[in-house]
Amino acid sequence: MANVFVAAYDGSPAGRRAVDHAVAQAKLAGASVVVAHVLEWSPYSFLTPEEIAERHKRRGEELKRAESAVVAPLAADLANSGVSVSTEIKYGHVAETLCDIAKDHGASQIFIGRTGHSTIVERLFGSVAGSLAQIAPVPCTIVP
Repeated sequence: MANVFVAAYDGSPAGRRAVDHAVAQAKLAGASVVVAHVLEWSPYSFLTPEEIAERHKRRGEELKRAESAVVAPLAADLANSGVSVSTEIKYGHVAETLCDIAKDHGASQIFIGRTGHSTIVERLFGSVAGSLAQIAPVPCTIVP
């Protein structure tokens, strides 16, 4: 496996802790870090062509907003970290898309933060971190 780590980042304090931990571990291992921001996207097959066109337009706007408001400031902050950091923004089911990103980059580990909240929704459907831990193709570190 390559010396590449994937760090999930959603703009939250928990996401930042995961990125910081991934960068610290990457320094020790001589690895690079791919910061991955995933926008939840669920395709609907029953939309009209006009609705589909409107969704694709909004999708492009959301990608630009995510780049400028979430990912670019983090990348600038990590520029002098001493670790090679790249970023990737994708749409999809968060846990599955993070696994795809890890596979695409030949990553050896995935880092993700958790909020520590235990809502009824998470108890019933599971959290992203819990889902990722179950399906990850490589070791997954859940950072508190």
